[in-house]
Amino acid sequence: MKAILSSSHSIKSPKFATLTVMAATCAMLLSAPVNAAETDATATAVPSAMDSSKRVIRLARPNAAISPAQANAAQTSLPATPASNSQPTNAQTTNMQLSGTLQNNASVSTAPPQTPQMMSPAAAPVMNGTTRVYEPGPMTATGIDLRSGQLPNIPTPQVQLSDMSFVKTVLIPQQKGLGTDKLDVSLLDDFIADVSPNARHYPPNFPNRTQRHYTREKIKVLADWIEPYAKSPNASYDVLLRAAKLNGMGRNLDLGSDYTVRGGQYVDRAIKLQPDSGEANFLYGMMLSEGGGFKEGQKYLDRAVALGYTEAEQSLAQSDLLSDRRSNALERLRRLEGQYPNNTVIPQQIKLVEEGKFYIWDIPAPDISVKPGA
Repeated sequence: MKAILSSSHSIKSPKFATLTVMAATCAMLLSAPVNAAETDATATAVPSAMDSSKRVIRLARPNAAISPAQANAAQTSLPATPASNSQPTNAQTTNMQLSGTLQNNASVSTAPPQTPQMMSPAAAPVMNGTTRVYEPGPMTATGIDLRSGQLPNIPTPQVQLSDMSFVKTVLIPQQKGLGTDKLDVSLLDDFIADVSPNARHYPPNFPNRTQRHYTREKIKVLADWIEPYAKSPNASYDVLLRAAKLNGMGRNLDLGSDYTVRGGQYVDRAIKLQPDSGEANFLYGMMLSEGGGFKEGQKYLDRAVALGYTEAEQSLAQSDLLSDRRSNALERLRRLEGQYPNNTVIPQQIKLVEEGKFYIWDIPAPDISVKPGA
């Protein structure tokens, strides 16, 4: 009896060994393309950035999936599973276990991602590898009636919206050159445009101390946010210009000498990238002249005037006034008043000079409403 069992065992062992080798070979063949697809999918980095409200902005991309050729190969080829250490009772059981296990594996790896139950195919987002820019548009969605699933004894929330406003999406290149990641500076640009009339020039002027305090605190946060991008040797012109504006306003609001140094460095690099930028030349000339460097700042202001930047002439008038050339300042401002009769600021500046004042930007500040927080 022992001899018969031993003989039977010796007959089944080669079959099991053959099945094990086949299973391992098939596993290697099938796993290679799948692993390669996963490697290729993760090799492409997803650019990301964080805007001034701490939102993460990412580029959309398709989910990593097996190509159609690989899917057909997985369906037509014999699936495989890792060899088991346990010895099967017969060849038929072993084949059934291998087939069942590998069919489950194939269904898991090739199944498309599930979509939410309440989302129709037409409403599903299209992942096309591009950044989406949202613009304000008509609000036509009817929403969901929360009362349909309201729990008993819990009051229904009542919400009303009013005084809605939209901020246009602004994306800028993070670094110079093509194919660079984008930064969402929508809220940053909105803030700069809001407070520039109050804080761009010295002395800054605010409607009240609360708004001055909120502006100071917000400049700190935004300057810290853009600092790593601006410090990069390959920082783009758009990044450098915004960093210079923030640090220049920080200098005017007495946030420290670091803001003065950084503002000058960033605008100098911006001019090197775009020498014919009227705004960059104006910013540098204004920073230098309002900081006491009248001679150094004049060449940049003259360059900005030649490029058609009107505000640069006002800064030249300020430089004349602080250099004891009051008549030159008045002559320049009166000439500007004739060129731009709709400008309401220039007549106020002329009045300040005629009254013997020394700062033409010390005029009543426009009322702003800077909110606390970043």
